[in-house]
Amino acid sequence: MDLGLNGKGVIVLASSSGLGKAAALEFAREGANVMLFSSNEDKLANAAEEIRSETTKDVFYTVGDIKDPHDIKRVVKNAIDQFGRVDVLVNNTGGPPAGTFLNFDDEAWQNAYNLTLLSFIRAIREVIPHMQSQGGGRIINCTSSSVKRVLDNLILSNTFRMGVVGLTKTLSQELAKDNILVNVIAPGRIATDRTKYLDNVKAEKSGVTTEEVEKQSAASIPLGRYGDPSEFAKTLVFLCSEANTYVTGQTVLVDGGLVKAF
Repeated sequence: MDLGLNGKGVIVLASSSGLGKAAALEFAREGANVMLFSSNEDKLANAAEEIRSETTKDVFYTVGDIKDPHDIKRVVKNAIDQFGRVDVLVNNTGGPPAGTFLNFDDEAWQNAYNLTLLSFIRAIREVIPHMQSQGGGRIINCTSSSVKRVLDNLILSNTFRMGVVGLTKTLSQELAKDNILVNVIAPGRIATDRTKYLDNVKAEKSGVTTEEVEKQSAASIPLGRYGDPSEFAKTLVFLCSEANTYVTGQTVLVDGGLVKAF
């Protein structure tokens, strides 16, 4: 299947590692022009070089803080300057700290809001005029399977990820006339550093080893294993491609069947 991504301009936030990096690699494999974004320049440079070596596609990056509106403006401007267009925005970010309601003060709540919801709003605001002038585009917001089933000890994530779903559903209605498709992609237990962190937190609270937590978690997944980042990335890239012309406003889980809710 031709995904129609060759020569398209793509921005992937939080893409120096994990799911963001996996998505960027898949876009590059499809011939897209990719702009990476993260706060760690060393990791960005390494990620860009790895993607270049695997795809022979040149990859660019912008260093910045996803919570800084000026940096969000800058990464979009850099993509426009470099590619002449922006066809795809992948909103992605690391998750807020684990914990329960009484663990967090106002500052923690504000930081989580800035990280997981406001950053997405700002990035979308910047790309919409460009997508409208081009006659269309794709926006995908990465969240978590917690939007279908809340996860223990993740009050901050559970709260603001749902805000992303509401934002996405509303924008899919508002932007349909502009041929801008907006969707949510929600990973389950994918083998990333974030998942390892959460498994470590759970292990410490439960008094067991991280390996035991991983074993129990894998057993709860119908496919019997954690997902690979590339499996997540392939679904994401399809939703952002020209092959997808009729899916918008949806929340797509990539979780190996873990969430049993409709």
